[in-house]
Amino acid sequence: MFLDNLISIVIFIPAVAAAILGLFLRGDDEAAQQNAKWLALAATTAAFLASLFLFAGFDSADPNFQFVEETTWILGLSYKMGVDGISILFVMLTTFLMPLVILSCWDVTHRVKEYMIAFLVLESLMLGVFCALDLVLFYLFFEAGLIPMFLIIGIWGGKERIYAAFKFFLYTFIGSVLMLVAMIAMYVDAGTTDITELLVHEFSSGTMSVFGWQVVGGLQTLLWLAFFASFAVKMPMWPVHTWLPDAHVQAPTAGSVVLAAILLKMGGYGFLRFSLPMFPVASDLLVDFVLWLSAIAIVYTSLVALMQEDMKKLIAYSSVAHMGFVTAGIFAANQQGLDGAIFQMISHGFISGALFLCVGVIYDRMHTREIDAYGGLVNRMPAYAAVFMLFTMANVGLPGTSGFVGEFLTLVGMFQANTWVTAVAATGVILSAAYALWLYRRVVMGDLIKESLKSITDLTAREKWIFAPLVVMTILLGVYPSLVIDITGPSVEALLGDYTTAVADHQATGVVAENGGH
Repeated sequence: MFLDNLISIVIFIPAVAAAILGLFLRGDDEAAQQNAKWLALAATTAAFLASLFLFAGFDSADPNFQFVEETTWILGLSYKMGVDGISILFVMLTTFLMPLVILSCWDVTHRVKEYMIAFLVLESLMLGVFCALDLVLFYLFFEAGLIPMFLIIGIWGGKERIYAAFKFFLYTFIGSVLMLVAMIAMYVDAGTTDITELLVHEFSSGTMSVFGWQVVGGLQTLLWLAFFASFAVKMPMWPVHTWLPDAHVQAPTAGSVVLAAILLKMGGYGFLRFSLPMFPVASDLLVDFVLWLSAIAIVYTSLVALMQEDMKKLIAYSSVAHMGFVTAGIFAANQQGLDGAIFQMISHGFISGALFLCVGVIYDRMHTREIDAYGGLVNRMPAYAAVFMLFTMANVGLPGTSGFVGEFLTLVGMFQANTWVTAVAATGVILSAAYALWLYRRVVMGDLIKESLKSITDLTAREKWIFAPLVVMTILLGVYPSLVIDITGPSVEALLGDYTTAVADHQATGVVAENGGH
């Protein structure tokens, strides 16, 4: 019975804890605040422990969905959950990071109960996105996740938090409206909202006329563009990335960690779950469009990162650049590209989350993120300097860290698809070294000459406990990448097999049509 509902248990443990906090915890004194924090930590830890059972029972050789739960909701809607080799890793990433996120906001004193409730609800909604096997369910989880993050930025953020929160919400919501229209069209065409059935349904790919325009790829192209509008904003891809730096700068440290490490991955997951397998012909037609957008994103946002004076903004632009590798790897549509893209997303979750935590550590002490306010921290904070250096090197893609594996695999996959795009994108590796090392040198290295920094303290025991698991995972995946690739491999292989068959069939049909059916 426990295993039959394991996915639901993992997903709803945080939500139940949030309900308990909201209904039964009273007061805002120090004791109540501590109780809220401990309950949130216990719930996120319990969700992680439950997900370990999920991971242990997962058969990596089976490319199909496992632990499937299905029941009928009100109005005939289907509650269907399951995980495959792709989604299981995002579930594990989420449950692994959330206890660390709760620990990172242990010093928060403003509306602590509501703060913890927001993160607990957000965790349940993010897990729901990665496990949903029904279109309606996916959309509900995908959209509802905007609300707690909107509140986290808008209530606990910086001076411009209201502007950043509304910009975040409007950008991501408007893109998702198009996805909703596409989902309705898919239901009308296929007669089901079951994702497993939609994965084998062939949407029309013949040229069709829309308002006098001839659309190559037909319905598939229209659906692909609608989903692309939503996922591209979520990633985010250039040029719809401008909400991200504002959101990161204004969000509290824990909010930035969740945003960079998990929320951005929903876009990449969406491309893997919908765009490539459901609309293969459209994906093949538009591959160069996505590859060039990705290459531009890598180079442009890396150059912009070089010009930043705010540490959070620099790391935010770095995230956009790294997501450029992800989208290029996905739409290269080969084994190395897809494996690399998934690996890069998991790796980026640990590395970017850790980098935002590094900024949070010194911001808590000095209350500024300006790069010029620091310098020579290695003299007072040797442990911090060592941790910051590891994650800086991982962000650059140093061999031996997880950052190297993801970037290398995506570049190999991109090279097979388009050598010119790869040549442009590869310059991003050099630029990432430039901005990351520039940031590290100015903040950590040199003499400690600023009076305000002479009493700054090194990492506390709690902060070391937060960084330790991230350090372990970054190095472990760097030296043992098969921990991820062995799990994703069969699912990726199955996805690619269906994709290449569909594209080949479409091309063969086109050749027959051109030859007059002979």
